[in-house]
Amino acid sequence: MDFAEARQKMLDQQVRPWEVLDPRVLEAMARTPREHYAPEAYRKLAYADMCLPLGRGQVMMPPKLEARLLQALDIEPKDRILEIGTGSGYVTALLASLGGHVYSVEMIPEFQARAAEKLAEAGIRNVTLEVGDAARGWTRHAPYDVIFVGGSLPLFPDDIRAQLAPGGRMVAIVGQSPAMEARRIVRLARDNWSETSLFETDLPPLINAPEPPRFVF
Repeated sequence: MDFAEARQKMLDQQVRPWEVLDPRVLEAMARTPREHYAPEAYRKLAYADMCLPLGRGQVMMPPKLEARLLQALDIEPKDRILEIGTGSGYVTALLASLGGHVYSVEMIPEFQARAAEKLAEAGIRNVTLEVGDAARGWTRHAPYDVIFVGGSLPLFPDDIRAQLAPGGRMVAIVGQSPAMEARRIVRLARDNWSETSLFETDLPPLINAPEPPRFVF
């Protein structure tokens, strides 16, 4: 299979038509081999417009979804980035190519170990991988200029956005299947945020993500 050709078709037929025109995002995706991070059983589907199973109920997002979220973050070359959910390590690699340093936290140790191996093989060094529960954020290296949440959040916890630096941006997919929306949150000042709805989608929840209270009658 010609992965380079598949990568270009992904950009031309999926990513650009979904209003992703940021040249830095397009360039990062053009030079990052998605098949390197996809599970072996799904390598030939690495550029398909679909979620790819990682196991344990987690997935690689469709490429156009990853691209649209990355574009919304307006990442600068010196940004400190928190990624909640390392997953395959593919988005980690894209974040690392766009920003200054990525702190990526994964709940599942085997996912973290595999991503570490893949990132090392790719020569990516500006990443710190940690194992832990970051469903409410990760204060260890806060504040962050950028926060990327790699799974959906049934309920948006305010303590994540509080870890943004002033001017910091984050994206998260919030809601419960099938009614979820991608949101962009910007910290304007210490106690002032703006929030924008980007689009509707559907994605498996982040492990241990906070859930709204359930009423029993």
